[in-house]
Amino acid sequence: MYKVFIVDDEPFILSGLQDILDWEQLGLTIVGQAENGQEALEQLREVPADILITDISMPVMTGLELIRAVQEFRPELKVVVLSGYDEFIYVKEGLALGIENYLLKPINLEEFQSTLETIAEKLNVSRLDTEWSEYTNSVLKDNVLLRWLRKQIDPEELSERLNLLGLSISSRYVEVALVQADPETEAFRKNAAALLGTRASFFMFWDSDNDLVLIHNFADERKGKEEMASILEEITGLGSPGQRLRAAVGAVMDGVQAAPASYEQAKQAQEFLEIYPERSLIYYEQLKERKEDIEAALPEDWSEYSKLIMAKNLPALTERLELYFSAKCMEGLTPELLREISLEWILYFRMLIKEIRSEMERELIAQGLNEIHRANSLPGLSAAVMQTAGSIIELLDRELKSPVVNQVLNYIEKSYSEDLSLKKLGFMFNIHPVYLGQLFHKMTGDSFAEYLNRYRIEKAKEQLRSTNNKVHEIARSVGYWEMGYFYKQFKKYVGISPTEFKGLL
Repeated sequence: MYKVFIVDDEPFILSGLQDILDWEQLGLTIVGQAENGQEALEQLREVPADILITDISMPVMTGLELIRAVQEFRPELKVVVLSGYDEFIYVKEGLALGIENYLLKPINLEEFQSTLETIAEKLNVSRLDTEWSEYTNSVLKDNVLLRWLRKQIDPEELSERLNLLGLSISSRYVEVALVQADPETEAFRKNAAALLGTRASFFMFWDSDNDLVLIHNFADERKGKEEMASILEEITGLGSPGQRLRAAVGAVMDGVQAAPASYEQAKQAQEFLEIYPERSLIYYEQLKERKEDIEAALPEDWSEYSKLIMAKNLPALTERLELYFSAKCMEGLTPELLREISLEWILYFRMLIKEIRSEMERELIAQGLNEIHRANSLPGLSAAVMQTAGSIIELLDRELKSPVVNQVLNYIEKSYSEDLSLKKLGFMFNIHPVYLGQLFHKMTGDSFAEYLNRYRIEKAKEQLRSTNNKVHEIARSVGYWEMGYFYKQFKKYVGISPTEFKGLL
């Protein structure tokens, strides 16, 4: 709802303007009124308003004087002038001040409503442009920070992009943490952004696994660690009832170019949280001793197991696992170490299918972990690992035949005008966006972007044939906010521009 402020020195006009229209239906609400310009000016310094409706001739301060004064601190305010005088000098001066319309009393109701509707449309466009600009900057920031942590951007380009985005990463040390919200909610995203927006040394974005990534850049190592611990405590306090927040932290690195190593360590520490679901915070440094103890007992080469799983060769995989978990091979290992080795196998399976983000994937991994925690012998641990391996192969087989792509196609058909991406759809349908993209291409023969652009252009052609809408209106109605990109895609799939296509009809 846009906010309207009304000024007129005649009380019956003030009350009449409130009753003459269904303001709510227009998307407007009256937030204040005044009987002279000076009173209005004082109120407008405190009362937020989008539209000012003011009389010209008033005591103390005229309407034109009010407009000049209020534009000094609220230049974006839209103004409608009311007057009982049809004098050109007033009209000319009002237009010079950028008013939206000059209406004569008694007011023509139809013209008054039309003026307000036009102003509301302008405000909508302005708001959408602002939201789109904020969204674009957010996407650019997320992309730059993710490329940095994945070692996909050189130092010079990183510095240029960060400066362009207004981000300064210049201190000596860096540390990366991941926060996972289950279930993930928009409220948590907004609260986390609001909290971290006040901390200049922290940078945040959401990676492709829907994890909140915190990058902390600081000068003092001891103080920096304390700041990270403090912010994680605050973030984990943002969860709503029934929501679980878990954090994994990489080691402090000397030099910002070492940030990718801290990110990878945080990812590894996050996997450990799957083993012990009762824990909500883990530091990578806490895992070093554990890894050293079990490293010698784990396979030196996992590739053969990977090949058998991806080939869905369960008999051969079972044979190899039976040999690995035989009493002879496990001889001399303590029960606790055997359990730790078995847990590492479950984590290995999870890493193999990390691109499948479905409820079934989570359930079978959780089941495998539970079976290992319950097992009290080597045969029990071995059986839990082999059962999980079999379930992984079944899952892979099912996912290749999954109806998820059909769900995506149906959603595109209904919502093609919305802002659509593999990341958004992956979150909606509980599947990793990269894996969804692969399935989509396999089933349709097109990449997601190609399919969506072709579909939108066909819808645009339908509107060009059947409506008198302007080209920019059609572009937005089918999901294109940037006219240059719309023209480029239209010409790519149709061979001519939208204007030329319209001319042929």
